[in-house]
Amino acid sequence: MSVKQYDALDQAVLMHIANHVVQAYPSLQGAEIKLLCRSENATFSLSARGKRYALRLHRGNYHQKAAIESELLWLDALRSQGIQVPEALRDGEGERIQTYGLSADEQRHAVVFHWIEGEMPTCEVSPVAFRQLGEITARLHQHSRDWQQPANFQRLRWDHGSMVSANSHWGDWRDISDMAVSDRALIDNVIEDVAGKLKKYGQHRDRFGLIHADLRLTNLLLDRGETRVIDFDDCGFGWYLHDLAAAISFVEHHPNAQHWVDHWIEGYQQVHSLSYEDLAVLPALFIQRRIQLTAWLASHRDTEMAKSVAQGWSAQTLGLCRTYLAGKNLPIGQGVHY
Repeated sequence: MSVKQYDALDQAVLMHIANHVVQAYPSLQGAEIKLLCRSENATFSLSARGKRYALRLHRGNYHQKAAIESELLWLDALRSQGIQVPEALRDGEGERIQTYGLSADEQRHAVVFHWIEGEMPTCEVSPVAFRQLGEITARLHQHSRDWQQPANFQRLRWDHGSMVSANSHWGDWRDISDMAVSDRALIDNVIEDVAGKLKKYGQHRDRFGLIHADLRLTNLLLDRGETRVIDFDDCGFGWYLHDLAAAISFVEHHPNAQHWVDHWIEGYQQVHSLSYEDLAVLPALFIQRRIQLTAWLASHRDTEMAKSVAQGWSAQTLGLCRTYLAGKNLPIGQGVHY
C-alpha cells in the first residue's frame, strides 16, 4: 500500500483530543461530545448552551496548518457572497485552528464549525437536488474565477498526475486487491487516453481553478428544498467540471447516474454556459474520477466506507473503462450517448 490517509488512532485517543480542543473555546465549556463518523478525518458533534457545532479533527500528514487556514479563507469569501457553507468558530484567543501534539514528531489539527442543518441525501435522491447542486457549484466556480486569493494561499493541486498516477494524493489504484494483473493494462490505456484529452482541453483559467474537489452526496445537506455544501477538506486547484464527476462518486454505475448528470448540467448552465469542448471532455473526467476513487479504496481498504462499496467495484470499473474506450457513451450508469 503506497499511501495511508485515514487516521488509525483508536477512539479513546480521538475523544481525548476532542476534549482537549474544546477547552480553548469559552462557549464550549462543558460541551457534550459525540463521535459522528470516521472517514478521512474524525468528526464530532458538540452540544453546548443550546447550540450545536461540528468538530473536525484532521488526520495527520495531509494538510499543513497554512492549507487549512486557506480553506477557511475561501469559506469566508463564499459566505460573503451569500453562499451557505460552513463557518469556523474562533477560540478565546481569536484562533480558528487548534493543534494538538501527540509526540515531538506528530500532531493533529482541529477546527470547530457552526452546525449546518440538513439531511444527507441517498442514492434515491430526486434529480431535482442535482439541479440545485449544479447551480450552487456554478456559483462556487464563478466565485473562484473572480476571487483574488490572499497571499500565500495554499491548497492541493488536482491534475491528472496527482489523481491517477502511482504517486497520486490518494494512493495507487494498482493496490486495489480484487483486480487481476491482466486487467491493469486496460486501465493504463484509459489513463493514457485521458491524459491526451485533458492536455488538449488545457488549464485555462475559465476551465481550471479552485474547486471543492469532493462534491458527492455525503458532502451535501438537504433542508427545506435547499442544497447546502459542506466539507471543503479536499478543496484545491483542478478542472471545474471535475466537481460534476465527483458528484456521483462511488455510484457512477448507478442506473440513475445519467439523470443526475443531466439535471446537474441543467442547473449549472443557469449560471455559467458550458461549451462544446466542456461537454466533450466529460467522459474523460468521469473515468478519471472513477480511477482516482479506485486508488482511494486501495489506500483506505481497512475503513468501513471502503468495505461498504468494495464488492464488485473492480468489475464495474473495468466495465466503465470499456464503455469509455468504445467512445459512444458516457462511462456512467448504463451508458448514455452524450
